[in-house]
Amino acid sequence: MRIDKYLKITRLVKRRSVGKELCDNHKIVVNDKFVKGSYEVKVEDVIQILFGSRKTIVKVTDIREVVKKEDVGSLYDLLGVERIGDD
Repeated sequence: MRIDKYLKITRLVKRRSVGKELCDNHKIVVNDKFVKGSYEVKVEDVIQILFGSRKTIVKVTDIREVVKKEDVGSLYDLLGVERIGDD
């Protein structure tokens, strides 16, 4: 599954277009590499999302096309959320 779609399905971003834009602006890092929106997500990937003044780090645990809202948390492990920029 493309990373922009994965971010949308997991509700880490609201829209797929936002995920693609983040990738285009080098705000998405997978396994310490910047990726494009077409990157194919794999289980065990570590994704860093730089959005606003936060850096969210998650580890992919499952990939599914359709997910109920209450099951979204089973698709990734939250490794951390950090504030960046303004001290």
